Amino acid sequence: MSLLWFLLIGLIAGWLAGKIMKGSGYGLIGDLVIGILGALIGGRVLGWLGVGGYGLIGSLFTALVGAIILIFLVRLIKRV
Repeated sequence: MSLLWFLLIGLIAGWLAGKIMKGSGYGLIGDLVIGILGALIGGRVLGWLGVGGYGLIGSLFTALVGAIILIFLVRLIKRV
């Protein structure tokens, strides 16, 4: 069941990050991948900062922050 929650939170976080950074999502699979990678990145970055997110909202916030960072980095690399 926790894998299902992880995927659902990743999907929502990827979709929200797509809306915030681009104005639209990246499709179902794209949003899921961005959200899952964002959850990993967000967990690492917020862990370094000493900030922890617990529960559904905390997990969603962590994944969203990581997804936004991921999209930002991809756009920087894409420009160069």
